[in-house]
Amino acid sequence: MKVLFVCLGNICRSPSAEGVFRRAVEQAGLEPHVTVDSCGIGDWHAGNPPDERAQAAAKRRGLDIGNLRARQLGREDFDEFDYILPMDYGNLRDIRAMEPEGHGAHIELFLAFAGMPQGEVPDPYYGGEQGFEEVLDMIEAASQGLVEHIQAAR
Repeated sequence: MKVLFVCLGNICRSPSAEGVFRRAVEQAGLEPHVTVDSCGIGDWHAGNPPDERAQAAAKRRGLDIGNLRARQLGREDFDEFDYILPMDYGNLRDIRAMEPEGHGAHIELFLAFAGMPQGEVPDPYYGGEQGFEEVLDMIEAASQGLVEHIQAAR
């Protein structure tokens, strides 16, 4: 099973989701069966680490995401990943616009796994530190729901 998290630039929400979900997968004993990655719609930050505020918020929760590097979503991702999970409707729209025919990926807003099928993870980039904490709360809830979904499907 391969899971890809997608946000706009791959420096806040999606690398945070990658880190949180990776830990949830490890805690559930699914690490041998689940691969996790993240990317962005745009290439503005390609090769850069996550935003320092995202790293600091993750670190406060015992996660180190500083080794992650931003990359852009590519057409090959639609064939490589089983789940492509955008953070908001703008990301979803952009993914759908480039989605090739016949791919096998399941595309759904990430917060659907937190019981919020219409929910969006807000972009904390232009806000303060509290926004990064709130985003992590949402990501943790959705990550737990996604782990449960994967366990039920096995």
